[in-house]
Amino acid sequence: MIAIGGVIGAGLFVGSGAGIAATGPGILLSYALAGILVVMVMRMLGEMAAADPQSGSFSAYADRALGKWAGFTIGWLYWFFWVVVLAVEATAGAKILHNWVPGVPQWAFALIVMAVLTATNLFSVASYGEFEFWFAGIKVVAIAAFIVIGVLAILGVLPGTHAVGATNLTGQGGFLPHGVGKVFEGMLTVVFAFMGSEIVTLAAGESSDPEKAVSKATNSVIWRIGIFYLGSIAIVVTLLPWNAASVKGSPYVAVLEHVGIPGAAQVMNVIVLTAVLSCLNSGLYTASRMAFSLGQRGDAPRAFAQVSGRGVPRTAILTSVVFGFVAVFFNYTSPDTVFQFLLNSSGAVALFVWLVICFSQLRMRKIIERESPERLTVRMWLYPYLTWATIGLIGFVVAYMFTDHDGRIQMILSLVAAAIVLIAAAIVNRRRAAATAASAPSAEAVRPGVRSAV
Repeated sequence: MIAIGGVIGAGLFVGSGAGIAATGPGILLSYALAGILVVMVMRMLGEMAAADPQSGSFSAYADRALGKWAGFTIGWLYWFFWVVVLAVEATAGAKILHNWVPGVPQWAFALIVMAVLTATNLFSVASYGEFEFWFAGIKVVAIAAFIVIGVLAILGVLPGTHAVGATNLTGQGGFLPHGVGKVFEGMLTVVFAFMGSEIVTLAAGESSDPEKAVSKATNSVIWRIGIFYLGSIAIVVTLLPWNAASVKGSPYVAVLEHVGIPGAAQVMNVIVLTAVLSCLNSGLYTASRMAFSLGQRGDAPRAFAQVSGRGVPRTAILTSVVFGFVAVFFNYTSPDTVFQFLLNSSGAVALFVWLVICFSQLRMRKIIERESPERLTVRMWLYPYLTWATIGLIGFVVAYMFTDHDGRIQMILSLVAAAIVLIAAAIVNRRRAAATAASAPSAEAVRPGVRSAV
């Protein structure tokens, strides 16, 4: 359920409206291209995770395949990304709750939400899994119901509706009203909506049967993206004109109101709140487990690798929460300066992570085939050709980001953040090497009397 619900975020329910408004019905191509990219990356990650389940997932594989600098850098960047996400999701949830109970300030709701989910993560990994199971279940049922209702409305079966055919797909300026270029711009937005698919490989390391869990999750990613994203977005752009103001505001609410569902806005608010809490819960779990893995490998304070009697890395969780609270604070005090900087500097981390996964898989496949080929129960298709093709597609997205104003700012600041972490990695590795050299016994200590004998 974590794997199934992990791809359904608040960005799908709310953020997709801006993509539809900017691209038109062609946003389906944006989702399809980004979906292919995610499927390829998840297949590569699944191959490595099934052969060697790790709490640090791709960071641990990068450490082994590319070097300590790679595992250190991508691990801390990924941790940074999710700490910022904690603040974003806590604020989004607080806004919804504040609208329901105006008497309570937003910051208080953000504090309550963060505190409750921190408590569940501190209790045990089972409590995290239980919460996420129900969050995912609600999202899956909601999307499934939306798709069924949408299909019936398209066919004209529901009372008050009539069959619409392809009118909204080909009318209003055509399928690509703003040209092919907008498909790639739309892809920039869509790519980040898929961030989080890789969480299941981190969680698999703590499951009872990691190999089986990873195999099932990676094999199902195709239909998950196809049904939940492409299916639901196709219903939106088929039922309603892409340039309708209601679609840009909240496409799913617009569809539900169009077919006459009473209280559609409030129903969707409940679903979006569920998606927000799910993302917050997963973000805290993911950030803490990445910090835990970094601590295990000596790339973070050793305290991060310590676990409680229930097997929970409390220090890693609490540290992640503290930084999350700091980000929430800046979201309220400096939303257009400090917090905007945090958002932009973590914006391209998804692409960096996916690139590292690709290059790690190229090396890890050879290592696994040499050491334990029987562990290759999940294999990347057409290796290494599809791996290199995926690298090329990610490179294209990176290059295209520089042609977009907002994308260019995100990429530049994310590269600055990556450069800072790389410098930190170099310093840590140098100190580690110096400490190793200092602690190693000298040649004379190992072989006393050699000098005098000579």
